[in-house]
Amino acid sequence: MTYPLKRRIVLGACAIAIALTAVGAAAQTASSLFTKPVRIVVGYPAGQTVDIIARSYAAALTKELGQPVYVDNRAGANGILGAQEAKKGAPDGTTLLLGTLGQMAVNPALYKKLPYNTLKDFVPVSLVSVGALYLVANPAFPPNNVTELLAYVKSQPHPVNYASGGNGITAHLAMELFQSQAGVKLNHIPYKGSPVALNDVMAGQVPIMFDAGASALPHVKSGKLKALGVTSLKRNPEAPSVATLDEQGVKGFNVLSWVGFLAPAGTPPNVVAALNAAIGRASANPALQASMRASGSELVQQSPGYFGYFLQTEVKKWGKAVADSGAQID
Repeated sequence: MTYPLKRRIVLGACAIAIALTAVGAAAQTASSLFTKPVRIVVGYPAGQTVDIIARSYAAALTKELGQPVYVDNRAGANGILGAQEAKKGAPDGTTLLLGTLGQMAVNPALYKKLPYNTLKDFVPVSLVSVGALYLVANPAFPPNNVTELLAYVKSQPHPVNYASGGNGITAHLAMELFQSQAGVKLNHIPYKGSPVALNDVMAGQVPIMFDAGASALPHVKSGKLKALGVTSLKRNPEAPSVATLDEQGVKGFNVLSWVGFLAPAGTPPNVVAALNAAIGRASANPALQASMRASGSELVQQSPGYFGYFLQTEVKKWGKAVADSGAQID
């Protein structure tokens, strides 16, 4: 999939080589900086997409850093336990957090007493993947695209229901953004997890929802769901017939789920630069690229400075979405 974000940040082989040459001037060699095992903290259970990505990078980075790199799953509380654990890590490059959109951009607005600050307690190292959401519907639902959906919703005497995997998750807040930008009002039906919600959409209990491509597209291809639109600004080559929401009149709508590496605050710039360079080299690993595609994610890699800017914009964007939704956990 090609995104405007990707055009700015995905580095081809030549661009990676140039970038790493520049980084090398400021960074010491991995062998001199990394003398102990490195752990990647993941705030979610084994088997989820972020965990799969972490394990792929752990294998590739073990070769790049010359030290064992392993995954430490600290699942619970929407990723809070993992972020809290990584925050306490030594700022020497031996602890990394593979942070997610929900964990790092949504939680700050969703929780009043969050035990970490995304922009103060962590140093950005590298964004590594993005993935679009799909607006999917039960095949019997009358609208076949977003244009028809908006007309249908506006013609109904009561708000149309939509499902999500729970209050405050990305899919829920993406629908809040959609309603705000499209000028419609829908009724939220939260479930305890996206798989349960998706099953009820396929069963016709709720007509529509947003879901990740990795879980939604197989059901679209089998005919159990139909895709009304995709949340990226460019169509996905894996589903070229699915038009973007931007194409269908919701101008500028762009929601991408993402994950990226962060280190505890205070990690020296030369260590961050060396980690970023190693992640860049690891991103060229064919096995890692194949794993990312299988997880429904798009590989990206950029400088710590860009990821820092990206985090600031995401915290602001999703803070507004949470405020508009009225969602609050504590």
